[in-house]
Amino acid sequence: MARIGFIGLGNMGGGMAANLAKHGHDVSAFDLSADALDRAKAAGCVPVASAAEACDGADAVVTMLPAGRHVETVYADSVFAAAPQSALLIDCSTIDVATAKRVAESAAANGFAMVDAPVSGGIAAANAGTLTFMVGGADDAFARAQPYLAQMGKAVIHAGASGAGQSAKICNNMVLGAEMIATCEAFLLADKLGLDPQKFFEIASVSSGQSWSLTSYAPWPGVGPETPADRDYQGGFATALMLKDLKLAMEAAASVDADTPMGARAAELYQRFADAGNGALDFSAIVRLLDGKRTA
Repeated sequence: MARIGFIGLGNMGGGMAANLAKHGHDVSAFDLSADALDRAKAAGCVPVASAAEACDGADAVVTMLPAGRHVETVYADSVFAAAPQSALLIDCSTIDVATAKRVAESAAANGFAMVDAPVSGGIAAANAGTLTFMVGGADDAFARAQPYLAQMGKAVIHAGASGAGQSAKICNNMVLGAEMIATCEAFLLADKLGLDPQKFFEIASVSSGQSWSLTSYAPWPGVGPETPADRDYQGGFATALMLKDLKLAMEAAASVDADTPMGARAAELYQRFADAGNGALDFSAIVRLLDGKRTA
């Protein structure tokens, strides 16, 4: 088994680190939160006092951080200096493509192999080890990363060169953000037309309107499998995180002159919803913005 440095033990990183420990790896875990370190210890990881200490003697270093500026700082200030040259670097954060490429170039200049490997699946999948990883990097770096990622996920897909994982993630989540809004609109319209939401779900889930947002993550309580809608939109994938991903998609679109009107409108609506104090609610709670009676 390997020695793994894991930096960033938030809602996603905590479950991911725990799954690596469950598979027998020696996981040195660091986070700024004492509570997160306590949870990591209970899950079989070894808490350490700094990002640099997590990298000491590591075969692989995994990072799961909030934004590009955090990733760039942690790698520049800690990882490149403290990790052995033989260590594989795996960044699972969702960040902008330009920063991902820049950090990968710095890693190469410092003699490291690195992949960007953002995830899809949410907190439940992180805890269950059923995430999907979209990976950018050289073929040999991907081959080295695949066994580790497979122990945290159900699917590990090589998207292309450095930055391609981030490109795939933001494109995927742009689809999800717009798709969820359309799904919410459809449930609201069905309800106002007097159609039973359960009947609408049964019909649309086996018809051309079928989508993941409908069949796996229905935004209407009491239909389909249990989702955050059944818990008053608590837990799940926070509105603030969906907004972050949509903003990354819009920045990327502007950088390559891509026309994304649906993505742009979705970003506007999620911004309004977050600005109203709903950033911590699951992103499917956007249904409350679309129905005046439900607005928080």
